Amino acid sequence: MSLSEEERRTIVQLELERAKRTFTEVETLKEAGLWNGVCNRLYYAVFHAVSALLIHDGHQVYTHHGSHAVFGLHYIKTGILSEEYGRLYNQLQTMREESDYNCAFNADPEELEDRIEPAREMIETIEKLVNG
Repeated sequence: MSLSEEERRTIVQLELERAKRTFTEVETLKEAGLWNGVCNRLYYAVFHAVSALLIHDGHQVYTHHGSHAVFGLHYIKTGILSEEYGRLYNQLQTMREESDYNCAFNADPEELEDRIEPAREMIETIEKLVNG
């Protein structure tokens, strides 16, 4: 499916809005001590920002794995974005999968606390790239 430029811009902005809304859920879950939920929402906030960037630049992906691969290839390996962002994105995906699918997993609050601000910065950096 091919998108018109207007459709592409609209979807990109919707993805960025979703990233920011999802990120606000992190604080609510954190205050409630729901750390597995924090894992989920933190990953998805970053995922939606990355999706906005990929759509903005015309990359088509159909899976979370594809999103990571294309993001790494076109933005991390090229130096457009920091390797730290690539590591963060991968760490968040792993943590999200553990928290969503492993009934014995309990997220480490300290580990997550250390990733909240970098995730916010990553989302803001991607928004700047997309919006110029």
